Amino acid sequence: MILVNNRDRVSWQMGMTVTDLLKKMRYSYSLITVSVNGEVIPHEDFESHMVPDEADVTIFHLAHGG
Repeated sequence: MILVNNRDRVSWQMGMTVTDLLKKMRYSYSLITVSVNGEVIPHEDFESHMVPDEADVTIFHLAHGG
């Protein structure tokens, strides 16, 4: 099980990447930041960075305005 944003529990799958998790959560925002166990994952590493079982993941959308 993966804990996302301290509230959502998501089933873990062997070989799961950040991209896989985002698809599973149906997140498709272009400006998104992800940290796995306190480590911020660069956007270019989303497809290769593995999410371990029991991970604590934080996902947030970057917003702008004026």
